[in-house]
Amino acid sequence: MHRFFIAALRVGIAFAILAGLFGQLVVIPTTAADEVDRFPPYEPFAVPYVTVAILGVACVQVALGAVWMLLSMVEREAIFTPRAFRWVDVVIGASAVATLLALGVTGHLFLAEIPEPDDGMNAISALLGATACVGVGAAFVMLVVVMRGLLRKATDLQTEMAEVV
Repeated sequence: MHRFFIAALRVGIAFAILAGLFGQLVVIPTTAADEVDRFPPYEPFAVPYVTVAILGVACVQVALGAVWMLLSMVEREAIFTPRAFRWVDVVIGASAVATLLALGVTGHLFLAEIPEPDDGMNAISALLGATACVGVGAAFVMLVVVMRGLLRKATDLQTEMAEVV
């Protein structure tokens, strides 16, 4: 992979991690506080939902850190080594945890009696959004598991070729 693309990806990853940190420290808590101020019956849900949202963003940050490490391995042309599997497993694990968090939120939104200030569309929209996150997360985990299998085959082939040469 060309060094320019690796550098551009690293800039994007660094920006995404910093934006996530800003979201964790400022946006998520502030938004929750604003919603509680606007509609006080949301107060019992604020801390659990803020916690889950911050943990979800942390999962994305962990996965991005693992991708950063995989980019370093690509740069050194060492991607077809057993060490790469550790980082791919980190991506799979972080994605699975984020998906399980979204599944928990989906279940809670579906089963809980959450008061609504207006016509109830907020809860329905949140339920649909959480359900979409579960679907996308599950698909991503499965995709990365398939890609891990391809990496395993490529690593085995590389090792076999190195033995022949």
